[in-house]
Amino acid sequence: MPGKNILYAQSGGVTPVINATAAAVIETARANRGRVGKVFAARDGIMGALEERLIDTDKLKKSEVAALHQTPGGAFGSCRYKLKSIEENQREYERLIEVFKAHDIGVFFYNGGNDSADTAWKVSQIGDKLGFHVQCIGIPKTIDNDLAVTDNCPGFGSVAKYVSVSILEASLDVMAMASSSTKVFIMEVMGRHAGWIAAAGGLACREKGDPPQVILFPEVPFDRDKFREKVRKSVETNGYCSVVVSEGARTPDGTFLADAGTTDAFGHKQLGGVAPVVAGMVKEDLGYKCHWAVCDYLQRSARHIASATDLEHARAVGKAAVELAIDGGSGVMPVIKRTSDQPYRWKIEAAPLSRIANHEKTLPKKFISADGFGITPSCRAYLDPLIRGEAYPAYRKDGLPDYVRPEFVYVDRKLEPFEV
Repeated sequence: MPGKNILYAQSGGVTPVINATAAAVIETARANRGRVGKVFAARDGIMGALEERLIDTDKLKKSEVAALHQTPGGAFGSCRYKLKSIEENQREYERLIEVFKAHDIGVFFYNGGNDSADTAWKVSQIGDKLGFHVQCIGIPKTIDNDLAVTDNCPGFGSVAKYVSVSILEASLDVMAMASSSTKVFIMEVMGRHAGWIAAAGGLACREKGDPPQVILFPEVPFDRDKFREKVRKSVETNGYCSVVVSEGARTPDGTFLADAGTTDAFGHKQLGGVAPVVAGMVKEDLGYKCHWAVCDYLQRSARHIASATDLEHARAVGKAAVELAIDGGSGVMPVIKRTSDQPYRWKIEAAPLSRIANHEKTLPKKFISADGFGITPSCRAYLDPLIRGEAYPAYRKDGLPDYVRPEFVYVDRKLEPFEV
């Protein structure tokens, strides 16, 4: 692979630390120039690769790349675009090969979650079928923490920290007002099928009676009667009740409480907001005054309260991806392997994309309390190290974080236009 260029792309929902992974890829490749070539970044994920919208990261200053480590969002643009199988749409794969050939690209990095791992796996197989060898390496990223094989996913630790801090702080507000005003606070977090983010809210509960008193997981069928009684008991005992609800909370027949009736590009149900639905139930069944909030983009962009552990993970998988490419790896993903809880220790290993693509890791039963509304000590032992440490960004004189938005230089196009 000497001298072959790398194409890096971001995919799916972004995270507080995905740009740190990108920066680590760029910095590691620069340190190994000669063994690898340039790093191009596809604008807007796989769509940019197909449309030949390629950014020359060599034009980024060293200081700009360094600043990416502390900048949230997806600096190069992300997308939700699903490649069909080669049998269904061979033209897209042929186009990718044309782009790779035109720009001497021998390595493709796709930085994303479950659906991105599927795309990376498909692209890793096109060489044999279309007569062009390209190394394809997936790089893990998802706040949902639902990738198989890896112990945790870069991005999750920072979101877990944000969620646990947020429910703690909001609960202090509710405690202060509960005697004469709001008695129930409901905070909605992401997680369509896996309750990892909702579980993270449970870290705020350090002693009996601490918030959140109720967590609603996708893995536990919602029982309205049991929920009502749990909320009532908390209000009677503590004076208030704080609830963390996953967007994927569902009834015993599998219906999402917040099913909006539409689907996204990957065929996933679009969820329309479960917090107001649950708040309506509390009001109707118990008459308590409720407030609710939806974390939404706030949770996945909160770089100001990122976990230092998570940032370290994000950098490590980016560095490892380049090292795997140098060693000839393809059809793999660098994953995190935990070797110890106390003290927390971990290492990076390579895992086949075939074991990751189209697999989903949900919250184990042993992590959910017997009543279905909280987390267990084993869950806390798993989560605890992932939110440790603070990695505050630099702040400007005006009091705002010093996030970077570089002016990109695009590579000259060599092919005819292509629209996805």
